Formats: sequence, C-alpha cells, structure tokens
Amino acid sequence: MKTPGQPFSNYGQPSLQERGVVRWISANRGVPGNGVSWTPLHDLEGTITPSGLHFERHHNGVPQIPIDQHRLLIHGQVRRALTFSMGELARYPIRSDILFIECGGNSNAGWHQLPQQTRAGFMHGLASCSEWAGVPLSLLLDEAGVDASASWLIAEGADAAAIQVSLPLAKARRDCFVALYQNGERIRPENGYPLRLIVPGWEGVLSIKWLRRLEVAREPVMARNETARYTELQPSGKARMFTFVMDAKSLITSPSPGQRLDGKGVYEIRGLAWSGRGRIRSVEVSTDGGAHWAAAQLQQPVLPLAFTRFRTGWTWSGAPAVLKSRASDDSGYVQPERSALIAERGRHGYFHYNAIVSWQVDEDGEISHVYT
Repeated sequence: MKTPGQPFSNYGQPSLQERGVVRWISANRGVPGNGVSWTPLHDLEGTITPSGLHFERHHNGVPQIPIDQHRLLIHGQVRRALTFSMGELARYPIRSDILFIECGGNSNAGWHQLPQQTRAGFMHGLASCSEWAGVPLSLLLDEAGVDASASWLIAEGADAAAIQVSLPLAKARRDCFVALYQNGERIRPENGYPLRLIVPGWEGVLSIKWLRRLEVAREPVMARNETARYTELQPSGKARMFTFVMDAKSLITSPSPGQRLDGKGVYEIRGLAWSGRGRIRSVEVSTDGGAHWAAAQLQQPVLPLAFTRFRTGWTWSGAPAVLKSRASDDSGYVQPERSALIAERGRHGYFHYNAIVSWQVDEDGEISHVYT
C-alpha cells in the first residue's frame, strides 16, 4: 500500500499469476494449423467464456484477413446476388445473444473402451459460451430475395481449407446471424475475424468462421464435413446424417480430475449444463454413482441455448464417492447414461457424445474419471 502500482495499459491482460489458465492445444504435427484447443472449463466460473479462452478448431491455420478487403457474398437461388463489406454490414440492425458453441466432436473420448484421465475441460472443453452480436440472416436473405424452390444454405469460410457446410434454410431464417462482435469487441482472428456465421444450438462446424460466401440452394452441397465426417454408422446398419442439434449435456467442473479434496467436510459441487434444444430445465447431482439424485440450484438467468451454471452443497465423509450430474431441458430430453447411449448408437460413433460423466473421489481426495 506504500508503493505506487503499475501504469495504465491500452488493453488489459490477465495477472501473470493466472498464466496457467490457458487453452490446451492438440495440433497435427505434420500440419500445425490443423487441430484443436480446449477451453479450460475447470478453471473458469460463471457462464461466459473469455474470448481468449474460447475453444478452437482449425483445419489449415488462422487466416489474417484485412477487414477493409473482406466481403460477404450471397448468391445462388436468389432474385439478385448481393455483396457486403464489413462496414456495410455494420449499418444493419445488430442483435446480440448469449449462446454456446460446441464442436460435434466434443467429449468423443467417451466412446473409448477405457476412461480418459485428464482435466475436465481438456476432454469436454470443445464448448464455450459468448455474447455474439451481428446481423440477423433473415434480413440479408430477404433483401436478396430467396427463390421459393430453395431449401438449403451453403456456407463457406475464407481460410485455406475453404470449409463448406450445408444448413437448412428454415433454420437460417429462424435464428441465425452473421456475427461481427464477441463479448463486446470485434471477433478475434482465431474465432473468425472479421465475420462468423452463428447457428444457435447446432453443432459448431456449422458456425463457419471467416465467413465469405452464402449460397442459397435446392440441395445440400454434400461436402466432406457432412459425408466423410458427421455421418455415423449405427448398429442397425443405417447411418446418422445431418444430426445438427447438440443434445442436453452437463459436466461437474469442481471437484474434477486434477483437483483434490483437502480433507473431509463441506464442499460445493459446481458445473455447467447446456442444450441445443432450448433452456436447461433442471440438473440433478448424485454423490453415490447414481443410486440417489438431488436437484442442484441453477444460477439465474437460465437462458436458452447458453451455458447454465449449477451448484449444490455436499458434505464429504472421507469415504469413496462417485459424482455425477444429469441435465434435462425444456423439450423433455434427459441426458443419458453412457451405457444407454452406447446401446442406442453403437461403437462406430465419434460425434455428439453427451452421456453422463462420472468422477470418482478416492479416500485420499484424489479424483479420477470412471465409467459406471
């Protein structure tokens, strides 16, 4: 209190003492720009993910795009093709929503025969929640004049991978928008600067980063990320395809692996729940492996298609315990047990893993991932 503090800075940074709170990166050694980075959900509180910790999935690196040169093209089955600069888009009515984005491959290690031992966010952290702001897609589509025969929208990014995906036109009109801002500031390059498509509640591959083109079409484009990927063989021999919606999911972030209980006593069990179907209606927590369940408190406001924080008190006796959480949403969907998910979907899956997660607490307070 007797020494002057640091001077002003033009842009604030986290304390150096928090430098361990980072995204964990898993990149392709042969192609360093191809890989993922996980949000450290176990180190965060509340429901908003800092922009610098939002998860990443890149196929060929992060493009550095001059904002004054970037354009959005809308064409295809429309009355007239339109091209927008970023300055022109900024003149349209802006809306903002707090929404989660989750990669369809999030938590896919849950399909493995043995439970993976890692921090909670480094297995389930391909999901983040931000306030996104931009122009409703319906306004732009109405201005272009969509042909009555069209039912799909093909989106393409401006990165070196030129990722393409197909989106039902009805969804695009209902609640999608082209985002210019994230958490109050311009979107960062790794999150899609200067323009990103936001598709609320649906798998993250659809929220195309560095958005450059929207083609109104009569049929899907059948690109790699909707045929060779995001299509899964089922036990019946049929394949799941265009499985857009991210189903209800929950995760206990504390206590969780990598943390340790420091002796018997009272602890707060806390975590996150989310659903692409709407609002989280309830989260139940079990401390005995699912034999008994009790309702957790949901932090208000509970928003649709956004992270919901849940909390509940727990007195640990010092005996072994298994912690689980189970989310339900307002559509009536209930998060399944792992055994039920595998029975329904088989073992050829990779995407849309949303089973209940189990953490085992040993007598010494160490926490590990288990299957029950």
